[in-house]
Amino acid sequence: MAISLYNTLSRSKKRFEPIDPGNVRMYVCGPTVYDYAHIGNARPVVVFDVLYRLLRHVHGEGSVTYVRNITDVDDKIIEAARASGEPIDAITGRYSQVFRDDMAALGALPPDVEPRATDHIAEMIAMIGRLIGKGHAYGAEGHVLFSVATMADYGRLSRHGRDELIAGARVEIAPYKRDPADFVLWKPSDADQPGWGSPWGYGRPGWHLECSAMSRKHLGETFDIHGGGQDLIFPHHENEIAQSTCAHGGKFVNLWMHNGYVTVDGEKMSKSLGNFHTVHDLLDRAPGEAIRLALLTAQYRQPLDFSLDGLDRAKSALDRLYTALASASEVKAESDADAAGPVIEALSDDLNTPKALAEMHALAGQLNRGGSDEERARAKAGLLFAGELTGLLAQDPGSWLKGEGGEDTIEILVAARCRARTERDFAEADRIRDELMSIHNVVVEDRPDGTSEWRRA
Repeated sequence: MAISLYNTLSRSKKRFEPIDPGNVRMYVCGPTVYDYAHIGNARPVVVFDVLYRLLRHVHGEGSVTYVRNITDVDDKIIEAARASGEPIDAITGRYSQVFRDDMAALGALPPDVEPRATDHIAEMIAMIGRLIGKGHAYGAEGHVLFSVATMADYGRLSRHGRDELIAGARVEIAPYKRDPADFVLWKPSDADQPGWGSPWGYGRPGWHLECSAMSRKHLGETFDIHGGGQDLIFPHHENEIAQSTCAHGGKFVNLWMHNGYVTVDGEKMSKSLGNFHTVHDLLDRAPGEAIRLALLTAQYRQPLDFSLDGLDRAKSALDRLYTALASASEVKAESDADAAGPVIEALSDDLNTPKALAEMHALAGQLNRGGSDEERARAKAGLLFAGELTGLLAQDPGSWLKGEGGEDTIEILVAARCRARTERDFAEADRIRDELMSIHNVVVEDRPDGTSEWRRA
C-alpha cells in the first residue's frame, strides 16, 4: 500500500518513495535531558512512533532505521547542574532513563539507534572543519559561526524574511558576527562548563550542529524523513539544512515532517498558568495508553488542545474498545492486516489518526452487534491489527477493564454480593453494588447464569 505524506519543505502531500526500499531511514529530534518531558514533548514521540510502525508494516520490520537522539550537552543542562549542584552526567543520565521509561509507558517503541550528542564530538569538529574549508563558516573570538550569506536559499524551509531570520538567531548580535543572522557552530567554554579541545579552542558544539553530525553518521549524507515539532522548523531545522548541505554538497533530507503545537485548555502551556503537564505526573492519573490516545485524537499537523477532561474521554474510548474485545473473548482470531484495511488506508493518508480511530470504533461496533462467527472473527482480527499499528490495545482486555489496585477487596465484595443475591437478600446486594461504585468506581454486571462480572467505571 502506498503512503502519502506532507512535506513541510514543498508544502504539499505526495506519495512517499524511499531512497532505498530495503532501508527506509528516519531521524527525529529527541529530548534535551535536564527535566521531565511534558505533554508537548510527548506528541512527536507518539506521532513518529505511529509512522515508524506504519513504515515497518509497508516495507518490512527489518527495513526501517529510526534514529532519535539524546541532547546531553546544552546551556539548559548546564544551568540545571549549576542550580542543583549535581554533576551534569548525573542529571543527563537520570532524565534520559526517565524519558525512555515514560515514553515506553505511552507505548512508544524504542528507536533503532539512540545517539548521544557527547559521543559525537569528533564528527561535529570534522563537519565544522569542512564548512570552514568550503568558505561557509569562520572563526571569531573562540566562536565558529555559519555564514548565512554563503547559502543562497537559506530560509527555504521556514520561508522567513530577513528580519525574522535575524530575530531567530540563537546567539545575540555580537561584534564578532559578520552578519546578524549567522549562527553558532562552536562556542567557548569556561572552566566550570563542559568542553572539548578543538582547533578553535576549548569549547562545545552549537545545538543545531549536533543533529547534523549524528544523522550523517547513522543515516548517511542523504536520508528519507526528518521529523520533529513545528517549533523546530526555525531555527533548528533550517540550520541543520544549511550545515549539512553546505558541508557535503548534496541533498540532506527528502521529506520534512512536523507535528503541530500542543495547547492546554485553550492556552499555551506554562508553569505560571498551572497548566503544565509532564508525562511523568499524568501517568499517576491515567494509563499510558489513554495519554497516547489523547495525543492521537487530532491529525498530527493540526494543533492539539490537551485537557484532563479530554484525557478522561480518551480513557473511556479505550474502555469501549477493550469491552468489545472482552465480549469476543471466545472468538478465535489472530491480528490480520487485510481485516484492518480501512485503518491502514487512513494512516497511509498522511497519518490521519482521527479517521483511523473512527474505523477502529467501527470494528468494535461490528463485534458488539454480533453476526456470524466469521464476521466477528474478521472484525476482531482487524481491531487487533489496528491496535498494533496505532500502539493501542496492548493490554489484556479483562485486566484493562478491571484496572489496577484493590482487586482482592473488590473480588471479595463481588462474591459477597453474589451470595446475597442467591439468598435473595436484595437489599444487601444493592448496598454492596452501591459501595462498589461509590468507593471503588466499579460497575457490576450480572449474567443470566447467576454469576457476575465487574469492571472499572
